[in-house]
Amino acid sequence: MRAIWKGAIAFGLVNVPVKVYSATEDHDISLHQVHNADGGRIRYQRRCEVCSQVIDYSDIEKAYEEDGRTVVLSKDELKAIPAENNHEIEVVQFVPSEQLEPMMFEKSYYLEPDSKTPKAYVLLRSALEDTDRVAIVQFALREKTRLGALRIKDDVLVLQSLLWPDEVREAKFPSLDASVKISPQERDMSAALVESMAADFDPASFTDDYQVQLRQLIEAKLEQGESLDTEETFGVEAGEGSKGEVIDLMEALKRSLDRKRGGGSDAAAGRAGGEAGGDSGSEAGEDEAAAKPARKRSTAAKTSAEKTGTTARSAAAKSTGTQSGAATSGTAKSGAAKSGTAKSTPAKSAAAKSTAAKSAEKPAAKASTSKATGTRARKPA
Repeated sequence: MRAIWKGAIAFGLVNVPVKVYSATEDHDISLHQVHNADGGRIRYQRRCEVCSQVIDYSDIEKAYEEDGRTVVLSKDELKAIPAENNHEIEVVQFVPSEQLEPMMFEKSYYLEPDSKTPKAYVLLRSALEDTDRVAIVQFALREKTRLGALRIKDDVLVLQSLLWPDEVREAKFPSLDASVKISPQERDMSAALVESMAADFDPASFTDDYQVQLRQLIEAKLEQGESLDTEETFGVEAGEGSKGEVIDLMEALKRSLDRKRGGGSDAAAGRAGGEAGGDSGSEAGEDEAAAKPARKRSTAAKTSAEKTGTTARSAAAKSTGTQSGAATSGTAKSGAAKSGTAKSTPAKSAAAKSTAAKSAEKPAAKASTSKATGTRARKPA
């Protein structure tokens, strides 16, 4: 266990340093919410209703509203309240344990001695044992002044926080004011039923059936393979949507290039397809979908070149002569790589004709597909 608080019990003039531990814990299976279509996590955002921005927890303060006015209280202002900084558990009374109303009990804490010698701790414990009383104390914990009862359990001092009197509601039910007559026979029968079910209380004999059955359901689904990779259920962090889109686009382009570079003869086509996809995405400002058209155009170009032959070369010549600077420049560069005749921009027309005449399949297919698929030619810069 980990101590949640340190302080000291003020027992008259005796000071008992202690560490405070939570004595109870929740055994419920922790569940979270997901989208039923894909299993993605549902994330709650702390969004400001004035500026509509997602706010970090460090920028959140507390406030109180009354009569249409809101008072903002900073963390430093709350910590400056004297009761918040008090680390003393002050004993104010010793009372018989039967006088404590069980409904007032809130949460239990174990107290461990926090000094070189536990003598003061044992002295207080002995005083409670000898007098058979409970110590009523006051202390501050987690931004709240609390009332508590100090008692003994298995030689350990236990601090039980109590609700304040105004926190316990009064039960007022008009139906209980009605006059009801119960016969002696009915009272005897009910008493006999109670006796037939009488036993000593053993908490270990009771189980949380719902949690047991929930665990069985989870284990059965795991055995049947009905589960998801947990990392796949997490999406982009709140407030980082644009960053995530850029990462996804780059990943898609990278995968496209990797696929094209898989075979030796397909390497050049893969690079051309990747460059075409990257240019299209940057110029048009598109998102992930830009990667897919790039791959389709590149694949279509190769298929068209194999099937059309002479038609593709004719279309290439026509397209090269009439289309604008970017497409013509790309054809000229590819032709220069094979023939070495295209040297500069002023020779675009000649390079295009030379390329078409010398059976340059890749530029021809590229130009043909560009026309067939409806790809827009770029204007000269």
